[in-house]
This record gives sequence, C-alpha cells and structure tokens, in this order.
Amino acid sequence: MADDQAEFVLAKLQVVGPVVSRRMFGGVGFYLDGVFFALLLHDRLYFKTDDANRGDFEAAGMEPFRPFADRRESKTYFEVPERVLQNRATLKAWGEKAVEAARSRSAKKARRKTTRRTKPR
Repeated sequence: MADDQAEFVLAKLQVVGPVVSRRMFGGVGFYLDGVFFALLLHDRLYFKTDDANRGDFEAAGMEPFRPFADRRESKTYFEVPERVLQNRATLKAWGEKAVEAARSRSAKKARRKTTRRTKPR
C-alpha cells in the first residue's frame, strides 16, 4: 500500500477530529480518541458499521469488508463510497457515525466482560 494514499486518507479524516493512524495487518487503522473506526486496505477505505449506519452503505451499494476471498465478509465494516470521501460535510457525518458505532461496540464488549466477572460461580 502506498504511504501517500494513507496520508491522503488521514488528512481527509481530520474533519472528524484528531484522527491518528497505525499500520496493521498489511493495512492502516484509523483511530479517534483511541477508538478504532476505519481501515484502509488495498487502497479501499472501510468504516465501522452497526444497525444505525449500515443502511447508508447498503443503500450506496457498497460491499462489506472481506479480509480473505475464501471466507465470509465482515458486516461490521463497509467500504466508503468515493463520493463520501470527496465531500467534506458528508465525510464528517459518515465518519462520526463510524466512530459512534465503534464506541458502542466497545461499550457492549466492556459490559459483557463486567457481567461475566460479577456473576457468581
């Protein structure tokens, strides 16, 4: 993956807030306040989704993230439409929804861990 593509996407995502990037699994992960909400792999940008924003991606005809061709896709990340990347206001709105989806997922995981630890054996 070209570093210039990752830098381009990182610069665009600053509209969402002080986003930082980290290399991971042959791609680049994007974080806001420590929350992983986007992934760039093979020059395709994917945002975190949940029930609140997945419909936006499906309505735009976008594909879910498929890390391996021979395995099922992941419905938790969807490719971001090019038109969204080109429109600052739309990118901000979609990016904020992706961050919220990631925060919500993290909160659910934390609640499950707490519940498991507090259950009597």
